[in-house]
Amino acid sequence: MHETYLRRAIEKAKEGRKSKEGGSFGALIVRDNEVICEVHNLVRGTDDLTQHAELRAIQVACNKIGKNQLKDCILYTSCEPCMMCLGACHWAKFKGIYYGASAEDALNFGYEYSNSFYKMDANLRYTEFKMTQLLREEALDVWR
Repeated sequence: MHETYLRRAIEKAKEGRKSKEGGSFGALIVRDNEVICEVHNLVRGTDDLTQHAELRAIQVACNKIGKNQLKDCILYTSCEPCMMCLGACHWAKFKGIYYGASAEDALNFGYEYSNSFYKMDANLRYTEFKMTQLLREEALDVWR
């Protein structure tokens, strides 16, 4: 089940990579096995550096079901969320986060997070945000 939803997030990342407006990151939010929203990054097309896939997904989901309902949801994202997106995830209070590529993978492909992010205790981050990595190789194919 989690793999199915994460594959959809990876597909959104592939769509974003091909789109003039998009970027190669995708996310979706699921509640009770219902997909609430599916999006890809829009940083390139909007010139808005906050339009990461995870933030867009949270914005769309809040508009659709309300901010207090996100605690009943799971976020699936093609890549481990950056510090900005994790801040939004903190407020969303997701039941869990499933991601494909790691922050280190992103760095290896030219997507650099902040130095303080890389110096953080990753295990603490994974525990606090209930993060689980799946389908890493499939996620990396978005950037290859």
